[in-house]
Amino acid sequence: MHQGFKKDLQFYKFSLYGFLKNLRFFEPFLYLFFLEKGLNFLQIGTLITIREITRNVLEIPTGVLADSLGRRRIMIMAFLFYIISFIVFYISVSYGLFIVAMFCYSFGDAFRTGTHKAMIFTYLKNKNWEDQKVWYYGYTRSASQFGSAISSLLAAFIVFYSGSYRYVFLFSVIPYVLDLLLMFSYPRELDGRIRKLNLSHIRENFRSIIKETKQSFRELRVFRVLTNTALFSGYFSAMKDYLQPIILGLVITLPVLFSWNREQTTAVMIGLVYFILYILSAITSRNSGRIAGKFNGLYRLLNLSLIAGLFIGMAGGYFYSLGTTFWIVLSIVFFVAVHLTENFRRPVGVSYIADQFKEDILATVLSAESQVKSLYAALIAPVIGFMADRFGLEWGLAITSCLLLFATPFIMIGKDKAKAKAEEGLKNY
Repeated sequence: MHQGFKKDLQFYKFSLYGFLKNLRFFEPFLYLFFLEKGLNFLQIGTLITIREITRNVLEIPTGVLADSLGRRRIMIMAFLFYIISFIVFYISVSYGLFIVAMFCYSFGDAFRTGTHKAMIFTYLKNKNWEDQKVWYYGYTRSASQFGSAISSLLAAFIVFYSGSYRYVFLFSVIPYVLDLLLMFSYPRELDGRIRKLNLSHIRENFRSIIKETKQSFRELRVFRVLTNTALFSGYFSAMKDYLQPIILGLVITLPVLFSWNREQTTAVMIGLVYFILYILSAITSRNSGRIAGKFNGLYRLLNLSLIAGLFIGMAGGYFYSLGTTFWIVLSIVFFVAVHLTENFRRPVGVSYIADQFKEDILATVLSAESQVKSLYAALIAPVIGFMADRFGLEWGLAITSCLLLFATPFIMIGKDKAKAKAEEGLKNY
């Protein structure tokens, strides 16, 4: 399948949204910021769990609010919560305030993630470009990755000259204000069908989502599809930012560079590594449709990339344990490869799910997939943190990756769609 959509004005608005949204200057330094403030790895993992669980629970009422108030208003509310969270992070001096900031950030995520994706799919449907999901989503996602690449360089500049990690939160407010203003320019038809706000509808959706998630674990076919796509994304969410202390470990092994102190050297190294990482991620995401086309069936690509991604993460942790400059550099290369794996798996995974189920239950399946992904991230994050505090960061990452690797034979997916059985199982509960 080849690209068959037009890069019109709205395409560039979607891309600009992603570019600005990923100017999160704090992201390359988040874990180093937490460590600087005295948090241990288990506390950091707990904050990630709070983020995932809160976002997961809030996705239900925010979805109803989006239907009632319009998606553009919900997106504006999302960016307001983000801005509040950045300010709280900037002024935080205690673990309790970090929890408050993470709650605000989770509110922003819950209002934003599913809402904007729904706007994109609505636009594709209106344009009769529904068969272009992998290409379109891959292209717009690549703009986000380019934003992350630029963000890493600017963040390094901020840390280098300020001498503190906290200022990256303050500067992150600027692009999010711009993204908030961009939402006012989105066309009204992307709001979706506006419905009257009904509290009983929220309760009904809570019950429905809980049933859907339970059903995804009872129906073997659905369980395998959702877990195959969601497990690696959850694993990635939980471990991706541990690249930062690994880079710090590399800086410690290097001789003094010029007259820079350790914080300045770390800022430069992280800026360069993340810049390269996000450029490669953008290229990978942009070419996800081309990569998928080389495989006879998306299921093969998803199975292979799941095993490869977890094995790479395990090997990266082991190489870091060897401690010398060469092996730490190789460990960083492997963790960059984990990032690249996730960036072509997501467009492929969303497209695979869309191909497996009829449109009338697709929202149910995607909702369950989102719940399962957050659940895995919430479970994996404190495990990595606990293992890292007890055995060292390198073994925390390696052991967790190894345990998940042993589970992969049980979640392999096959060529047979088995639509009727899976869909009947979802409808009859």
